[in-house]
Amino acid sequence: MDEMPQDHRPAPCVRVLLADDEEMIRHGIRLILRHAEGIEVVGEAVNGAEAVRLSAEHRPDVVLLDIRMPVLDGLAAIEPLIALDPKPQVVMLTTFGDDENVTRALRAGATGFLLKDEGPQELIRAVWAAAAGDAVLSPGVTGAVIRRMLSGGGAGDAAPESRVAGLTGREREVLVMLGEGLSNPEIGRRLGIGVGTVKTHVRSILEKTGCGSRVQAGLLAHQAGLMG
Repeated sequence: MDEMPQDHRPAPCVRVLLADDEEMIRHGIRLILRHAEGIEVVGEAVNGAEAVRLSAEHRPDVVLLDIRMPVLDGLAAIEPLIALDPKPQVVMLTTFGDDENVTRALRAGATGFLLKDEGPQELIRAVWAAAAGDAVLSPGVTGAVIRRMLSGGGAGDAAPESRVAGLTGREREVLVMLGEGLSNPEIGRRLGIGVGTVKTHVRSILEKTGCGSRVQAGLLAHQAGLMG
């Protein structure tokens, strides 16, 4: 069979699983995402336990996860979700800028969080960003959460300086850019390297520093005094 012409190859599709105990919230998000090109809603869960089970079954790229749910809440569901193989990107959904819960979510390994009143385009952009491995942080509460995390320390007991000691020079450069909140394409353009190479550096940084997400790594850059 002849190879499909490049212009007619199907675009990559981001697979999303929704987890929220409020049916109206799920319905609204589902409608937004189903009308977005290149995004497929593969499942819906009403609690954290069901989110973990359906994620293991459907292997979504992104899980949009409410914080307060029955049976197993969103915070408790993060660890079993990111332990799956392949690991989905977990984005928390919250009605209010609850600094404490969002901080706990980021420290547990969530990619980021969104306020439920974000507009449709912001939600779609956030799904694509999370699927690409970029941080997803609603600007309305980002500053307060970052200040709280910096004042309270990050994941792990080791001093921030010792956690970054094993990084190469290039990995330190990438870590600083994570601290600036840059996406993988932005880092690649600044350093003159491909996005795939950036992803390799980010994976190595997370492994060496013990960070659960690029959000944690960016905060570590601040804690370790790398931001100038």
